[in-house]
Amino acid sequence: MSNHQRLDDEMRWRIVGRLEEGQSQVQICREFNLTPSVVCNLWKHFQDTGSIERKPGQGHPRATTAKEDRYLSIIARRNRGATASQLSRDLYAATGTRVLRVTISKRLHETGLFARRPAVCVPLTSTNRRVRLAWCREHRDWSMDQWATVLFTDESRFSLNTDSRRTFIWREPGTRYLLSNVHEIDHYGGGGLMVWAGIMLDGRTPLHVF
Repeated sequence: MSNHQRLDDEMRWRIVGRLEEGQSQVQICREFNLTPSVVCNLWKHFQDTGSIERKPGQGHPRATTAKEDRYLSIIARRNRGATASQLSRDLYAATGTRVLRVTISKRLHETGLFARRPAVCVPLTSTNRRVRLAWCREHRDWSMDQWATVLFTDESRFSLNTDSRRTFIWREPGTRYLLSNVHEIDHYGGGGLMVWAGIMLDGRTPLHVF
């Protein structure tokens, strides 16, 4: 039996996820103690078929039907922040089929959905957008000498408490910044640090921490 066959499905999806995020095959081989051929063959199989499933006839019978798979895909896209456990309960309530959390993840992977951290942004009102666009149009033809007199400043707040970065959403590869995959945050709780600095064409200010 080959090393590729000895990998369970969860491990295969972990490896494929790392490859999709840009990690090199060499790094994955070192991390999981695998030979290069195992990772290469797994990646080629996934690119050719879109799946890491074994050949028909191997392993346990499939726990869900095609109709149930479509149902999972639909509810995951409607509620992208739902966990695999929540989706498992929804499936059981709707169809009476009880499956493990890892099975839910596998079915969603087959439809192109993967658990990823959502992009985070500060919400902009229509007035914010209009004013920013007007400013850009007003200054788009400025010369280097004009920009040399401008100091750009910015500040960032770093929370000292646990934030929502452990929250994942179900999304397709390459869709990180679609509106449905972006979470807007306009408030912060607990203590934190404020960092301020400015830059110009020929220099920068010291970094200030408050």
